[in-house]
Amino acid sequence: MSVLRIGRWKAVAAAISAVLVGLTLPTVAATPASATTTAYDSTYYKNAIGKTGPSLKSALHTIISGNQKRISYDAVWNALKVTDQDPNNSANVILLYSGTSRSKSLNGGDVGDWNREHVWAQSHGNFGTSAGPGTDLHHLRAADVQVNSIRGNKDFDFGGSAVSGAPGSYTDANSFEPRNADKGDVARMILYMAVRYEGDDAWADLEPNESTSNGSVPWHGRLSVLKQWNEQDPPSAFEERRNDIIFGTYQSNRNPFIDHPEWVEAIW
Repeated sequence: MSVLRIGRWKAVAAAISAVLVGLTLPTVAATPASATTTAYDSTYYKNAIGKTGPSLKSALHTIISGNQKRISYDAVWNALKVTDQDPNNSANVILLYSGTSRSKSLNGGDVGDWNREHVWAQSHGNFGTSAGPGTDLHHLRAADVQVNSIRGNKDFDFGGSAVSGAPGSYTDANSFEPRNADKGDVARMILYMAVRYEGDDAWADLEPNESTSNGSVPWHGRLSVLKQWNEQDPPSAFEERRNDIIFGTYQSNRNPFIDHPEWVEAIW
């Protein structure tokens, strides 16, 4: 290539660079969940429709806490056999974090059993297993005993080492990452609890935050990650069926973020 031609290309490159100086590239972000409509908008959710921010959160709290029925912790065993039933095998339940289908009869505390996982860890607010947040089916799921123990009371975040018995799940010293198919489920369960329990009854005010070392305080993290998971993993047919059963058979209340996942962004 001649010296003249090389000089021309350098001139063109310099001109392009001069044009690009000062330009700000757009930030890539998750697409907000599309607005949804449900059969409950004109009845159950009528006082929440059209609101945002604290007003929406307050309206939803009133809706989902009003006339909520409570069950005992012992009754949770049988309830989970219904709410978490495998749609392809009525004798089994689907386990959170692993997606494993396991016999309903294997509920207990031994290796190979499934037990009651509190997605909002009991210690984050010290509510234990008393009727109330400790038995609220909207955040209780069937889970493998050993996987449940590995999760413990950790906050939710990305990263860590692979979890034995739960392919696609990861954990480190202070956080747990569920498999992709459960990420949205976990986010919507945590954020349901933050709206349902506001400290105006016998229980602590539960709130999401950005910490992964919440310990016994009534907070659960990380909010920014949970919001991302809500977008990444929309409500499934399994989740929607579960919401309907809890509403119609057990507690008479719904998880609004399963019906309206866009309300996560509208509040937080």
